[in-house]
Amino acid sequence: MAWNEWEQLKADAADRHSTGMQLNQLDPGGGGGSSALPGQTGDLKVGHSDLTKIGSQAHELYDSLWNKARVAIPSSDKAAGDLSGQGFALGGGLKHVSTRWDEQLKSLMDACAHISNHMQVTKKVHAGDEHYIHRQVSSIDALDAGFDERVGEPGKKNPAYEPKK
Repeated sequence: MAWNEWEQLKADAADRHSTGMQLNQLDPGGGGGSSALPGQTGDLKVGHSDLTKIGSQAHELYDSLWNKARVAIPSSDKAAGDLSGQGFALGGGLKHVSTRWDEQLKSLMDACAHISNHMQVTKKVHAGDEHYIHRQVSSIDALDAGFDERVGEPGKKNPAYEPKK
């Protein structure tokens, strides 16, 4: 692509006021994409069961990789050594593939372990937050009830806190 052509494409894009990112997607009316208007999106909600499922899936994948994917490494290394010992250049290539496989496998297994551990920690932290918030709100309710019952009939609001008429 020539430099002038690149400059022309940039100028055309600027003329179309294309300053944001554009994603190719299905028409929202056709069942794809989001039907929410900008500024009307909801909150992300994640429950304890969701975190548990994610952590469990990551742990299962880690176990599967440990049991099945690393089995080929020792036999590949042995075959690479045998081929190299017999003077075949293929032995060095096989050793390289085996080494890269081992590196990538360890990286993937580390990521699975990290996800699983993070979900466990996140679940515990959120549970602790929930208990803390519950204790704080409960103490406020008890305090309010004490103020409400000191003046007037039990169960009625303290007139001192009523809005002025």
